[in-house]
Amino acid sequence: MNSITVVGSGIIGLTSAIALQEAGMKVKLVAKEKYDLTLSSKVGAVWFPFQIEPREKTDRWAGQTYQRYLKEISAPGISFLPFLNASNSESNDDWVKQLPAGKVRKALSHELPIGMELGYIAEVPLAEPLLYLPFLFEKFITNGGSFSQKSIANLHEMSFLDDWVVNCTGLGAKNLCQDEDLRPMRGQILRCDKMDFPSFADPTKRGALSYIINRNGDSVIGGTDYENDWNENEDPEDTQRILGRLTNFGIKSAPKILEVIVGLRPKRSAVRFEFDHEFPNIFHNYGHGGAGFTVCWGCVEDLPPLFKNKKQ
Repeated sequence: MNSITVVGSGIIGLTSAIALQEAGMKVKLVAKEKYDLTLSSKVGAVWFPFQIEPREKTDRWAGQTYQRYLKEISAPGISFLPFLNASNSESNDDWVKQLPAGKVRKALSHELPIGMELGYIAEVPLAEPLLYLPFLFEKFITNGGSFSQKSIANLHEMSFLDDWVVNCTGLGAKNLCQDEDLRPMRGQILRCDKMDFPSFADPTKRGALSYIINRNGDSVIGGTDYENDWNENEDPEDTQRILGRLTNFGIKSAPKILEVIVGLRPKRSAVRFEFDHEFPNIFHNYGHGGAGFTVCWGCVEDLPPLFKNKKQ
């Protein structure tokens, strides 16, 4: 069997590598940075198909990923929590159909925070990155994988890494592939003391994404969804905007902020999931927007057959 190298050690890279291993392939992992320095290590990582296309594929991937998390309930960092998602007349709520029966329902009026008119309460997976990513990395290594840190300058250089290569470089693919469709969607979040308020997300207001994710030892409050914003530094004004929205939802006292985190999500009009046209041994798997942890396992389930059925 020809060997495969996966480039990128975020959630998409790690799950791609493991899925290929599980299909019986010999896999190497190469990345500019180890998983703990990737965007994936910074996010709230609750299951919700946010800002990702095409929905006919990504909804299916989200459903398959949900099922994988059910099987991994004992893995470090994996748990399930009730999560309220706001909705309105313009919302695409197809994700509801991907959940098992009895795991989602319309929220009752008294369950909605102030200012929220409609919503769904679903029991969804939560993957705490600082626990789950190390678990995945060790699983990959234990299964016979190898990891090396290396910066790749372009696709020509990438094509010489192995017989087959899977490009999971996230926003880094913009320069590697000269991809004009790929752009940053800046996220700023506040890691706080654990809050006594239900976890929820309100993605209905463009540019004013709001959410609370209650984890085992803390809470994550967000956020921002600014497109084409390359600023990776904390913006104090954004911190105040995020805290101000809590008041709008009826939260009277601000929690203690432990850390302010900024990351750039890889937004694209559609996930790039295809072989390269110029370098046919490279397969692209990037552009998952704000839903990497939501679609990762379903997405990579489609990978092994593509390589097994393709002749170099």
